[in-house]
Amino acid sequence: MRKSVLVIDDDRKLCSLLAEYLGESGFEVITALNAEDGLRCLARDSPAIVILDVMLPGMDGFDTCRAIRQSSSVPIIMLTARGEVTDRVVGLELGADDYLSKPFEPRELVARIQAILRRRRTSEEVWSFGSLRVDPERRLVSLDGLAVPLTTAEFDLFELLVRSRGRVLTRDYILESVRGEPWELFDRSIDVLISRLRRKLADDARKPRYIRTVRGTGYAFVGGPDDES
Repeated sequence: MRKSVLVIDDDRKLCSLLAEYLGESGFEVITALNAEDGLRCLARDSPAIVILDVMLPGMDGFDTCRAIRQSSSVPIIMLTARGEVTDRVVGLELGADDYLSKPFEPRELVARIQAILRRRRTSEEVWSFGSLRVDPERRLVSLDGLAVPLTTAEFDLFELLVRSRGRVLTRDYILESVRGEPWELFDRSIDVLISRLRRKLADDARKPRYIRTVRGTGYAFVGGPDDES
């Protein structure tokens, strides 16, 4: 079954180009020229991933990303003609999973889409750490019996930390592992994701139950052994 990609961009020529290129790469493509149409397509078609332009007319890409995250954890790759770090940080803080600056090679976009979707792998393991449960197969995290809504990037990072529990992971290692391939180093993105994870897990950085900061190096998962119960 072909996975669907929703492209939200007001550039008609780019939408046509991506529809053709992504179609040839095995994806079903849905396009929307503004945020309102894009949100309707998201609710109607349930795409596997969203490609979202920052510079949209009316509701911009940041507000659209915020609106999507209120009801969906669908992966989001943001496109921007402005490659400033502050824009990327804002997008990540709002829940975007990846960022690509215009102009870009369509094959790079395809590679990033495939890397994100490939990380939705299955596993039969379910980990328990006190009241925290992590289910890699269904990509679910719960705390005190309540679901913790994580984006694709947040879950991928947290799963990597849990799988590597007891080890200190450097930012460079995390970046390459989570992306699935080497990419432009952007250390701040990892810090943003860690901050979001801590907030959602009610984890105090000064007295961590789950994620410990190793100053100058990276991060480690410090949860105890899996509960036998």
